[in-house]
Amino acid sequence: MKLANLTQLAMKHLRNDLMEELYLRTGIDNTRPIVFYGVVNERCNYKCRYCEYWRLENYVDEMSIEEWQNALLSLKEYVGSFHIQFSGGEPFIKKGFVDLLEFCHQNDIKWGVVTNASCLTEPIVKRVVAAKPFNINISMDGPVPEIHNYSRGVKGSLEKITDNIRMLVKEKKAQGGDFPIIIKPTVHAKNLHTMTQMPQWVADIGATNINFQPVDRWSPETQDELWIGEERFEELAAVVENLLEQKKNGAPIMNSEVLMRLWPAHFREEQAPSSVGACRVGLRNYFIRTNGDVEVCWFYPPIGNVKTQSAKEIWEGHEAQVRRQETIACDRLCLYTCLSQKTIVDKVKMGMTLLAGSRA
Repeated sequence: MKLANLTQLAMKHLRNDLMEELYLRTGIDNTRPIVFYGVVNERCNYKCRYCEYWRLENYVDEMSIEEWQNALLSLKEYVGSFHIQFSGGEPFIKKGFVDLLEFCHQNDIKWGVVTNASCLTEPIVKRVVAAKPFNINISMDGPVPEIHNYSRGVKGSLEKITDNIRMLVKEKKAQGGDFPIIIKPTVHAKNLHTMTQMPQWVADIGATNINFQPVDRWSPETQDELWIGEERFEELAAVVENLLEQKKNGAPIMNSEVLMRLWPAHFREEQAPSSVGACRVGLRNYFIRTNGDVEVCWFYPPIGNVKTQSAKEIWEGHEAQVRRQETIACDRLCLYTCLSQKTIVDKVKMGMTLLAGSRA
């Protein structure tokens, strides 16, 4: 990851922070979207116990690769250089997805992807690395095969993705890549006791960073077997302290200390204190759904659709203006997600961690 890329993104975030403050204080709207997500499909080849996508009887229509390309070019025309994070489902099972990544590279659109790594064959890995990713995030459920495979619903899945990650690391080195490979374990009741092993696992496999994600309520399993209850909060606190000590000693853990100490509050399902201020998702998020709908938050209706509107029309349109007012007035006070805003210091530290990891 080149320092110039991080510097460019930092300047955009700084401008956006200023425009958000201007909007909140005066109502003057010079905001632009700064956080971009693209869900290319809902289909998945895994059956994760905390996910509902694979259980759906019907899937929404998926945009074609050409429609994605048009949407991204419209965004670039409106905001200039940007970074989009693709996900699914499992994005690599979508036909033409690697073509889309190559299109991004050819058009100076920075891209990252969240994947379960199961589809990373050698030919795909060569093309993906050559397309110059900004980051590759790999979701998993810990270093113990029995736990990971059970949580993912696929026998032998940990062994398979371990081989695929090693292949990705090898190809990154062969092509002189400078992007971080970020391992994202989902933290839940089944794997909590293994999380302190994850930093060493990441180092052993050759990945660059780790970013823990506490499980959210979604599937039936997250209502019982996967949720960390009060009876295990002492253990949870001990895990957090252990990981923070590893982070202090140089482990490439991306989560800030503040967020990691919120894990117990997250599993208590507490709200954020009102002192955190207004929710800002409506001032920054541009979440492109599989069918082209654009959302700023999943609790609110779309602000437009990329198949029929330009990025400028969507962001400056009536629905977006209404959604900005609705979201800054929202009293849900989501604790661990949208309202866990990173400070400037946190953003700088994360950037330095990514930069150091990408050079490893």
